[in-house]
Amino acid sequence: MSQRTRSRRDDRAGVILDAAGAVLRRGGGRALTIDAVAAQAGLSKGGVLHHYASKDALILALVARKLAELRSGIAACEAEHPPGPAGLALGMIEHLRRSYCEEDEFTRALLLASAENPEALADYRAFVAERLARFDAAKGPSGVGAALFFALLGIVMGRTLGFHDLSQGQVEPLLGALERAARELD
Repeated sequence: MSQRTRSRRDDRAGVILDAAGAVLRRGGGRALTIDAVAAQAGLSKGGVLHHYASKDALILALVARKLAELRSGIAACEAEHPPGPAGLALGMIEHLRRSYCEEDEFTRALLLASAENPEALADYRAFVAERLARFDAAKGPSGVGAALFFALLGIVMGRTLGFHDLSQGQVEPLLGALERAARELD
């Protein structure tokens, strides 16, 4: 396959994922069908199926994209801190601070859609395991990094799933407390 053909294929796959995201935002996981994505993307159903053989494959690709964005955002924030357990935690806290009030409809719908797909949940679990392994490898006080990670995860998941609707101003004192605890890791 030529570079140009590969590029067009990648572009088309991106258009399909963008369309799937729009369908999820608008109607949630139940609205996510190959037909709806095809209509949103302006493609035939066969055009979508050429890139993603099923709704599950589409969900897996959306999860992979979302987790790649999350990893990239966290890595950028981590790079602003010295390496080590404190830097790892501070980077995650800073990423949450910067992204907390972003639109959650897509994330909520994607999480709920992927809950029916064990493979998609495996990607989320791998992300959690990766974070926990990094805290273990950083050799901070036993369990503290993991506790900070799960506190951050609780804030994010609580908002994503609608368990709370804390404003940025309300969440800031929580992040400040977690930041103080993170600084004690080194």
